[in-house]
Amino acid sequence: MQRKPLIAGNWKMHTTIAEAEKLARAICENGIPNDREVMVAPPFTAMKAVSGAVAGSGILVGAQNVCWEEKGAFTGEISPVMLQDAGCVMAILGHSERRHIFGENDTLINKRVAGALKFGLVPVLCIGEKLEEREAERTFQVLEEQLRKGLEGISLKSADELVVAYEPVWAIGTGKTATIDQAQEVHVFVRSLLRNLYEKNIATGLRILYGGSVNSKNVDDLMGQEDIDGALVGGAALDSTSFSRIINFK
Repeated sequence: MQRKPLIAGNWKMHTTIAEAEKLARAICENGIPNDREVMVAPPFTAMKAVSGAVAGSGILVGAQNVCWEEKGAFTGEISPVMLQDAGCVMAILGHSERRHIFGENDTLINKRVAGALKFGLVPVLCIGEKLEEREAERTFQVLEEQLRKGLEGISLKSADELVVAYEPVWAIGTGKTATIDQAQEVHVFVRSLLRNLYEKNIATGLRILYGGSVNSKNVDDLMGQEDIDGALVGGAALDSTSFSRIINFK
């Protein structure tokens, strides 16, 4: 089954509204090939401006988190309805920084995934092991636990409703990257888990992204792997030239 590649840029806590709009326009001007999808996830404050800047370009707008409720007494959270109102169609959930800096556990992430799906947002569910877990040869155990708990009770009608992103925590913002063989091995394992959770066509068609210091120098080799369907890009997504080179991987 042919899976359409997805290149996603996570801008994290960067850019003012004006900076975000300028970056979005620059990415648009560099062009997007028709055979792949691109998503950018700006800060909440800049989402409306970015949605306007990319209108008509085919670039999708994502959020960096989402609550599971439409509205209510949830100070500091943002609802899926609010995000949709700002032009958002996807949401990055379970990112390692949410897990390890802000203490979000699999139960909470699972609620966020369910909430996103309920309101029509596509969750990008992040999973990944820390360095000590990889060194203890617990990578697969950790990933299976995160994936099963994150998707507990989640039913899918099609592969387009969910994206999974493998991001080895030890490779995020460190300049280190999993070797091509390491990345492909994990992606094969994750897809095998998805086949245990969902029917064959969904598991085969669901996109699995690699995230972990993806840049213009390693993207071609990563995207040449059969089970790597795209990239979740951090720092390199904040430079339009670098991000456009990643988008235009060969």
